[in-house]
Amino acid sequence: MDSLHLHFELDGSDFTAAGEASSEVKRVLRQLGFDSDVIRRCAICMYEGEMNIFLHASGGSADVYIEPSEIILELIDSGPGIPDIDLAMQEGYSTASQEVRELGFGAGMGLPNMKKYSDEMIIDSVVGVGTAIFMSILVK
Repeated sequence: MDSLHLHFELDGSDFTAAGEASSEVKRVLRQLGFDSDVIRRCAICMYEGEMNIFLHASGGSADVYIEPSEIILELIDSGPGIPDIDLAMQEGYSTASQEVRELGFGAGMGLPNMKKYSDEMIIDSVVGVGTAIFMSILVK
């Protein structure tokens, strides 16, 4: 298999589209014959990252690079940024609004789940500028 690149523009104002990119990634990985564990891990990481963009930023983009030995997810937004990444990585910590919580989101598990299900995760965030998250899932 040659490498494959998927690109998604995530319109933060269209909450009904939240989750579509992660569903598409899951579908493509399944079609390509990846192991169900790899598909599950990618889908969780992608969904959590995608939801963070919809819940905390006005939008962003997601790029998925599929290689035979590794899948790389890059999610970039122009949201408020993360002032304290260590605090944000703690399970249960959330800056989600009450409205978002009432919808059943904002439990503070997004970033911890992304870390848990990826083999490597790097967060680059600048307050007032935005956040970029890079994740790698190794294909074993």
